Amino acid sequence: MEEYKNDLERLFFENTGRLIHKWRHYFEIYDRHFSRFRGTDVHVVEFGVSQGGSLQMWKEYFGPKAKVFGIDVNPNCKALEEEQLEILIGDQEDRRFLDSVKERVPRIDILIDDGGHTMAQQINTFEALFPAIDSNGVYLCEDLHTSYWRKWGGGYGRAGTFVEYSKNFVDLLHAWHSEDEARLSVTDFTRSAHSLHYYDSILVIEKRPVEKPFHLKTGEATVSPFRKQEPRSGVVSERASSDGVDDMNGGERVQNDLEAEDRAPLSDMDGLKARLRKEKERHRVTKDKLAAEKARVASIRASRSWRLTGPFRLLWRSVTRVRTGMRRG
Repeated sequence: MEEYKNDLERLFFENTGRLIHKWRHYFEIYDRHFSRFRGTDVHVVEFGVSQGGSLQMWKEYFGPKAKVFGIDVNPNCKALEEEQLEILIGDQEDRRFLDSVKERVPRIDILIDDGGHTMAQQINTFEALFPAIDSNGVYLCEDLHTSYWRKWGGGYGRAGTFVEYSKNFVDLLHAWHSEDEARLSVTDFTRSAHSLHYYDSILVIEKRPVEKPFHLKTGEATVSPFRKQEPRSGVVSERASSDGVDDMNGGERVQNDLEAEDRAPLSDMDGLKARLRKEKERHRVTKDKLAAEKARVASIRASRSWRLTGPFRLLWRSVTRVRTGMRRG
């Protein structure tokens, strides 16, 4: 008798009904993030119905109280509806359809994006429906490897892929600590995303209401601060101890050290090297932000709505040129 790591693996390998197609390592990830919903009246939305096998798997896994909504562009999938399973037909790249999903599904506890896997589909679905997921729900996008496949609009480091787009989530998760609010500030994502979990081909975002973090101290400090003599000036300065909490409120000590480097005389070779390192880091940050904006623009231009409105933009430019010519005349 074969041993399974969890019930999802058992349901998959013992399946004799409708076709289920999954990567083997996905089941452990599913169970890790979904098991707390078993036996509840969970509402699950899965993009990508295909043959309907995975919908039946979710129904069995979560139990008789669960409601599973499958979404697919193929109208033939509608015939797969059964008790606890409802099928919605529509294009996940279409923002209007995605907005209608929020009206037709009363609550979303778990959203699984296993749909068309193109960059525009994944990005549009996230932007439209992540805010609609319950405040303690789970978002899961799978088959992220298409971000590296050109056939799907991907490519390593290519602007506009979902992987490149999602890298911004790491910054947004840490926005509470940003010292440059003009470029990185707290958003609704920061306040609602508790954690990011990247796996091979899967991103999971666990939602939970998040407040501004703070730190505490308990116990008695008995270790004296470390004092290091600076080689350039001979000045003895205190450095933060290894626990890293002596000056965490705003990072005053680290900031003072950086400001001291800024004031170093340019004739000092060590000072020049330090300044060069800082300028390189600033350049890197700016470059990353620019790449993120390019990715966002590329995703918009790759969307169906952008293509459909192309003739109207062309017409508007023509009208604008005519008006400009008339004013000059």
